[in-house]
Amino acid sequence: MTTVSARRTSAWAAAMLLLLAACTGGSDAAAPTPTPTRVAPGGSGTVELDDRTFTLDVPSRYDATDPAPLIVSLHGYSEVGVSTATYLGLREESEEKGYLLAYPEGLVDRAGKQYWNATAACCSFDGVDPDDDGFLTSVIETVQAQYAVDPGRVFVIGHSNGAFMALRMACNHPDLIAAAVSVAGANDADPSTCTPGQPVSVLQVQADTDEVISYEGGSVGPGARYPGAEQTVADWRAIDECDAGATPGTADYDSTLAGPETVTTSWSCSHGTEVALWTIVGGKHGPTWSDAFAPDVTAWMLAHGKA
Repeated sequence: MTTVSARRTSAWAAAMLLLLAACTGGSDAAAPTPTPTRVAPGGSGTVELDDRTFTLDVPSRYDATDPAPLIVSLHGYSEVGVSTATYLGLREESEEKGYLLAYPEGLVDRAGKQYWNATAACCSFDGVDPDDDGFLTSVIETVQAQYAVDPGRVFVIGHSNGAFMALRMACNHPDLIAAAVSVAGANDADPSTCTPGQPVSVLQVQADTDEVISYEGGSVGPGARYPGAEQTVADWRAIDECDAGATPGTADYDSTLAGPETVTTSWSCSHGTEVALWTIVGGKHGPTWSDAFAPDVTAWMLAHGKA
């Protein structure tokens, strides 16, 4: 092995170790017990979709005569669906707010880690090209076919690799996705890959000292470069034709930091959409969320449905 290739291999290995260490996401959470395709109100079950699976939580108040919102949660690299859904507080909020919650499983790479084929930056490191976009579209359509889902309130949220995938879904399916939340993810570096043709509300949540996915932009292992948080937001502001003026604010979303440590900025955009940036000042890739985060981030999604 040459010196250059050895350095590249070492850099890739170091990046992967850092990514694995950072994507904790509450992986000790108990996985739901597999059940038949139909899940009763107040229940949780694993649904088989061809050779893939996703888990669906149905809130106790679900009523087939009253269409419910649907939130799709996407795990980070090396994580599983339930760990990220639990880490972000989405499962408790599903029961509290009455939305259906789906959390699909990514494929497993050669390292034995689940991932999403989101962008050239993250995280199909084996050089394969699975159709995760098609799979996630099928997840949404399957839930819509079996449950009463409000078509104007379908949302996607992800952490890390899952956040990259959430933004890709927003780019590719503006007719399906009303709003997307990226927690430490980014758009593709090439703006021409994201031309949705209609506005989608987008919230970017990230620590400005994120040690895995840089707030300023960068690359992960052998992946291509990705844009920073502010550039990702700027891209969506252009897509959504947002107003120039912003609404500032602060919030306390990281319980390990003296709050309010999070700087919030939002822009009003065309057709009633919104683009927002929540910057956790001094935070890490996997924040320890305060009690306010899950209620606020789910409320943000539910407030940005489409007519």
